[in-house]
Amino acid sequence: MSDALVAALVEVERHVGRLGWDQPARLFALVRTADLIAAEPHLAEQLQAAPPDGFTSVEQDEFHAGADLAETLAGLTWPPAVAGCALSVERAFLPAGADAELPEDPDRAAALVAEHPDRVDLRIVVGVTRDGVHHGIARMRGEGGELLGGQELVPALAEALAHTFE
Repeated sequence: MSDALVAALVEVERHVGRLGWDQPARLFALVRTADLIAAEPHLAEQLQAAPPDGFTSVEQDEFHAGADLAETLAGLTWPPAVAGCALSVERAFLPAGADAELPEDPDRAAALVAEHPDRVDLRIVVGVTRDGVHHGIARMRGEGGELLGGQELVPALAEALAHTFE
């Protein structure tokens, strides 16, 4: 685990969280802060509180996940200056066994999940670095939603992000 990556993910989650819930998927390039200051000296004052050995997140405003997030991620590549990336997504989860009552039709299933009284809404931020380090954090919707984290949080999403560096 990289402390710099975890710190960047927490910063991304707080940034996204300021706008509330029901956000679309949002993508961020992670650039080494020291490299960013060297390339863009005029940003030094804005980034003075950031550790130089850490990451600065740069939101990719043109990112639109579309209907198939995996397909969208499969088409992404990063320039060499990008040391990592992070993705913020919101998902609803049902308790164990509740998925047995879901219909096969994806649209009807999504509608039932959205209306299910026991669903849990999570904001998930997963990040990977070019050298393969990955981590994820998640916050549950609701008052005092704790920030949870781990390297194996949403491993398929971490793998999809890692492929954007190939």
